[in-house]
Amino acid sequence: MKPFLILQLRPETEASDDEFAAILSKGGLTPDQTHRIRLDQTALPDNLSLDDYSGVIVGGGPGCVSDPENKKTPVEAQIEAAVLSLMPEITDRDFPFLGCCYGIGILGHHLGAPVTKERYSEEVGTSDCALTHDAEDDPLCEGLPDAFQAFVGHKEAVQELPEGCAHLITSPTCPYQMIRLGRNVYATQFHPEADSDGFEVRIGIYKHRGYFPPEDADKLVAMCRAADVHAPERILRNFIKIYGQD
Repeated sequence: MKPFLILQLRPETEASDDEFAAILSKGGLTPDQTHRIRLDQTALPDNLSLDDYSGVIVGGGPGCVSDPENKKTPVEAQIEAAVLSLMPEITDRDFPFLGCCYGIGILGHHLGAPVTKERYSEEVGTSDCALTHDAEDDPLCEGLPDAFQAFVGHKEAVQELPEGCAHLITSPTCPYQMIRLGRNVYATQFHPEADSDGFEVRIGIYKHRGYFPPEDADKLVAMCRAADVHAPERILRNFIKIYGQD
């Protein structure tokens, strides 16, 4: 099969490597079935063609598309510009895309929907997610229970459903947990690749980045380890299974 393009946004090597390993593990991929680009280190190739890939997966990151330009670091601005540069072709072609956490902000922003910190931020931990009516026949939601927990941790969120999108998964604290544009462009607010080990790594790395009081780190690690979070990885595996065909 053609490789999947994995775009990573985390400038911290430990977090980036752990996320990449989780995408491989939960998606059932091997490294040679992917083209990994760390956008904090490498620009998108000038000759990049979506035709060379089965699909695009965008990981999470500490940046926020809603931050004013003068508040973004040069690396955050570079990363955001790189991902946004691909969105017109992805959405115009309805090209297979799965944006995780930061990715829903990118998709919402590209579609002109409000992405702000006004409402729906979620502290690091789990969110009680539920399928909507639109998810009943959606192939990426196949095999998911009607209700499940997912790992979250974000400062900004989509405030309204972007025009033309289906609303697939919701939660009491953040209504737009998963959306779909067309047939093949998806984004989740939660992390479909994350498990308790991965979130423990991220808690240690980001405890001084404003997601939670640093003194709560040990409590959050314990909470994440006690959580039963397995269902979301089904979304990632379904994405690979559906779009990774020869």
